[in-house]
Amino acid sequence: MPEYVSEAHDPRLSDFTGLRDVELRKSMEAEQGLFVAEGEKVIRRAIAAGYPVRAVLTTERWLESLADVLGDATVYVVSEEVMHGVAGFPVHRGALASMERLPVPPVTEALEGTSAEGPERRPRRILVLEDLVDHGNVGAIFRCAAALGVDAIVLSPRCADPLYRRAVKVSMGAVFAIPYARMDNWYDGLERIRAAGFRTLALTPDQSATPMDTVEMGDRVALLLGSEGDGLSSRWLREADEQVCIPMSPTAMASGVDSLNVVAAAAIACHGLMRSGPRP
Repeated sequence: MPEYVSEAHDPRLSDFTGLRDVELRKSMEAEQGLFVAEGEKVIRRAIAAGYPVRAVLTTERWLESLADVLGDATVYVVSEEVMHGVAGFPVHRGALASMERLPVPPVTEALEGTSAEGPERRPRRILVLEDLVDHGNVGAIFRCAAALGVDAIVLSPRCADPLYRRAVKVSMGAVFAIPYARMDNWYDGLERIRAAGFRTLALTPDQSATPMDTVEMGDRVALLLGSEGDGLSSRWLREADEQVCIPMSPTAMASGVDSLNVVAAAAIACHGLMRSGPRP
């Protein structure tokens, strides 16, 4: 049975308080092994991906729509006013769910398409993200990757957390749909990917690089994307098998528009990765 709560400061709602404080959320989520999913669609996708529900915070009018997936989960029902007071922002999609994290697999598992449950399809197209620290950008890139058929994503050690609330929200749950892993060592991270048989392509705004639409795709390709401001590090640019670019319009270049933001570039580049023909 749902529990009705009338006060935003009720200790039962501790998983959901302080959502406006970025540093508090980062610390709390890492220490307690939880993340917060927002909205019915995202909550359903998280549950379908196997993430256990700790608790759900919702209002009366959204209670019935989630009843079929919540099972024995603890459900707290509050007024719209209390919901806003707890979250610190309007929750337009009706519900927040506190979910337990699952172990992040090692990079080798993501590269080979294996898991504790057994072998999966061998990845052919992956993204490697270096030091993207904006959670919204990471979430948006996961959404692009899932929509355009990328098989897995590898994160450098300093990349933002895909399960941070904003990343989950922006991705619309795509962070649950695509396997990912985090490097434990940035310095030789690319060597491990190359040893798994991937050809590494470093995306750069430098228009002297090979145009993305002409590069020769191998059987296994890893596309490297750099941070929002500085792009890829000089080490990763140098170590990549080939530097590639998205050709820009000469008119745009003349007017000073010489690059795309990392999410737009990722979307175009992910589409380019798929042009090598049907997947086996």
